[in-house]
Amino acid sequence: MDAITLLVKDHQTVEALFEKFEQTGPRAMKARKTLADRIVHELSVHAAIEEQVLYPAIRESLPEVEDDVLEALEEHHVAKWVLSEIDSMSPEHERFQAKVTVLIENVRHHVEEEEEELFPKVRKALSADQLEEIGEALAGAKKLAPSRPHPKAPDTPPGNIAAGAGAALLDKARDAGRRAKAQAQKKKAAKAPAKKAPAKKASGRSKSSR
Repeated sequence: MDAITLLVKDHQTVEALFEKFEQTGPRAMKARKTLADRIVHELSVHAAIEEQVLYPAIRESLPEVEDDVLEALEEHHVAKWVLSEIDSMSPEHERFQAKVTVLIENVRHHVEEEEEELFPKVRKALSADQLEEIGEALAGAKKLAPSRPHPKAPDTPPGNIAAGAGAALLDKARDAGRRAKAQAQKKKAAKAPAKKAPAKKASGRSKSSR
């Protein structure tokens, strides 16, 4: 799969999650948190592979896209700060919905710029073989990419490569811990005895008291 096709598919995956989140009602706290967690994961991985593979490759090959890439990096930086706040926030927090809404608006703007401005320039300038090679590198980077946002980490090589590998290991440990905790809570809930309904009091007086 070539680089542009792979990244556009990522965009479509995230957009589907955005639409599902927007369709949730105000009481759907569990569904909102689940969707927000998936959004955090997908965007964290996507941003990391663009920063580690795509942006360095096209900056070297296409000097004319330098400004586009620098703007994209700043948009990633802002998004990662919001993602890090969403990642640690309860869905019941009064600003949870607002933060996710702002994130969605910003990411949609970023995606529009990439797909309508940056990607056409890249596809026009690079050969099919070059795009395929970058696509393979992106797919490989996905396997090692951080699954959580790290806004303080470097976002350009070589710093982001080293930091990304360490962050990915930390994220995998955190994800495993979260899954174990959720599984333990499910088992505990399943073992908990069902609460008996309180016995109904007899109404009126007995015959003997008449």
